[in-house]
Amino acid sequence: MTTEQLYNQIQQKKSFLCIGLDTDMERIPKHLLATEDPIFEFNKAIIDATHDLAVSYKPNTAFYEAHGLKGWHSLEKTIDYLNQKHPEVFTIADAKRGDIGNTSAMYAKAFLQDMNFDSVTVAPYMGKDSVSPFLAVKDKFTILLALTSNEGAFDFQIQKTDDDELYKTVLKTSQTWENSENLMYVVGATKAEYFKEIRKIVPDNFLLVPGVGAQGGSLQEVCKYGMNDKVGLLINSSRGIIYASNKEGFAEKAREEALKIQEQMAQLLS
Repeated sequence: MTTEQLYNQIQQKKSFLCIGLDTDMERIPKHLLATEDPIFEFNKAIIDATHDLAVSYKPNTAFYEAHGLKGWHSLEKTIDYLNQKHPEVFTIADAKRGDIGNTSAMYAKAFLQDMNFDSVTVAPYMGKDSVSPFLAVKDKFTILLALTSNEGAFDFQIQKTDDDELYKTVLKTSQTWENSENLMYVVGATKAEYFKEIRKIVPDNFLLVPGVGAQGGSLQEVCKYGMNDKVGLLINSSRGIIYASNKEGFAEKAREEALKIQEQMAQLLS
């Protein structure tokens, strides 16, 4: 997928919603526990109910890795289902990997080639050689953690190095790397006041924005300062959508919550 294809999908659906598939066995409806693969059945129902409202899905791999081989199989089934049934959506492996040399190359192979995600989240702390193997994969995207939505983000990310905060150094330095046009960045919605400065450094890259809804981020504020002429935003919502209900009609309730966000986005796009 190219950014132009992603932008076209945003225009068609009047949405830049990303739904996080952070599927927790303890929170999914009890009737699914009797199925052969409860995690996949939950994901499939959410996808089927919302795929016309969302342009992207983002499984957080921790929720699958916690269940060993069975959980990994559920993740593989989920990405295969998305690629086969809804190939227009942009898929994100929220794996937050980041290591050097062959280790990164193997992570890139696993998520971007073998499992065929469109993108993967990467922690840039170890520098260029920890990110380059991801950027080397043709027609795929690397989503760097830049300024995250959690409380502990302030421990390091806004600390100054010379005259710049660390997150700005990450943005500026990464723009000099080969294939940097295939970079996206994680910027938390709870840091909306920073978007104006971020757009000065990365005016054209897409930003993956968690923190709207359950964490208190404002969609309107993010769009005011973060939207560019190709929208340039993927707004992630996880818990607020997928856990809207734990009853048998959970997928319909998830759709209702996704529709509320999509309608706001349609207004902002107009």
